[in-house]
Amino acid sequence: MSTTDDRRFEILRAIVTDFVATHEPIASKALVDRHRLGVSSATVRSDMAVLEAEGLIVQPHTSSGRVPTDKGYRVFVDRINEVKPLSPSERRAILNFLDTAVDLDDVLRRSVRLLAELTNQVAVIQYPVLSSARVRHLEVVALGPQRLLLVVITDTGRVEQRMMTLTEPLDDGVLAQVRHLFGTALDGKRLNEATAAVAMLTDTAPPELARPILEIATVLIETLVERPEDRLVLGGTSNLARSAGDFAPATGGMDSVLEALEEQVVILRLLSHARKNSHVTVQIGEETLVENLRSTSVVSTGYGASGNVFGGVGVVGPTRMDYPGTMAAVAAVARYVGEVLADRS
Repeated sequence: MSTTDDRRFEILRAIVTDFVATHEPIASKALVDRHRLGVSSATVRSDMAVLEAEGLIVQPHTSSGRVPTDKGYRVFVDRINEVKPLSPSERRAILNFLDTAVDLDDVLRRSVRLLAELTNQVAVIQYPVLSSARVRHLEVVALGPQRLLLVVITDTGRVEQRMMTLTEPLDDGVLAQVRHLFGTALDGKRLNEATAAVAMLTDTAPPELARPILEIATVLIETLVERPEDRLVLGGTSNLARSAGDFAPATGGMDSVLEALEEQVVILRLLSHARKNSHVTVQIGEETLVENLRSTSVVSTGYGASGNVFGGVGVVGPTRMDYPGTMAAVAAVARYVGEVLADRS
C-alpha cells in the first residue's frame, strides 16, 4: 500500500464489509484471517486504534471487536469512486420488467417492488414532479349533452381525468371549437404555464363560448394545480423486520422508522436532495436530520429523461447496508424508469 492512510482505509473497508455481512463486531484477528492486508496483526491493531480515535469505528462492548460508526460509513461511501454497473442480463431483466407495465402507476409500483427485491430494503419513488412536466395532449369527450370527460396527458406519462357537468348542453360544433381552443392553448406547455394559459383563455374566448370555456377552465385549473408529486409509492416495508436488530431502542427502534415512512413529507424532503443532480446521494444516520431515522441511511437519486428530472427514487434501510450494491441498484432502476417514461411520452 502506498501510504499509511491508504492502509487504514483498507482496514476500515474490511471492517465495514465484514460487519455488513455478519452483523458481528470485527476483531483484528478476523481481519488478518479473512483479508490479505499485507501487514502484521500488531499493525492492524495499531491502525484500528487510530481509526477508533478518529471516530470511524467503535467498540460496542468491552473485549469485543469494532463496528463502523456513521462517520466511518461516510468515509467509506465517499471513497466509492463510481457506482458499479449491472451486468447486461440484469439490465435487460430490469428494462423488460418495467417496460411491460400498463401505465404510470404500474411503472412506479413495479419500480419499488424491483428495487426492494434488489436491495432487501424499503424502496420509495416519488410521482413525477408536475413543474417539470409538459402537456402532451388534452382530450374533451362528450358523455352526454351536458356531461364531459376531460383527460390531460403529460410527457411524464401522467394521466389526469375529470368528469364535469355543464350548466347548459353543447352541440357537436361548439364542442369542437372548445376542444380546439383548449388544445391549442395547452399543447407543449409546462403545467405551471398551462394553468396561466387556461386562465387567459377565459378572458379571450369568443362571447358565445364564454360560459362553457369558464366552466371547463375551472375544472382544468383544479386538475393542473394539484400536486401528485406529493405522493409516494413504497415497497418492501416488510424488509425492515429482517433488520430489526439494527434499529437502536434509544432512537425508537423499528417503530420509529415506520412512523417516519408514514410521514410522506419527511421522505419527500430527503428525496429532494437527490433531484438536484444526477448522482446517487447517500444520507447516513444523523445526516437525514430526522430524529426517527437516526439509525437509517437513505440512498437516492433522481429519475427522468433528456436532462429533465421527474422525481426521486431510493431506499431506506439500516446504516449497516451494502452501500456499493445498493447504490448500483438505485442508479439502475432510476435510469430505466426514466427511459420507460420517456418512451411513452
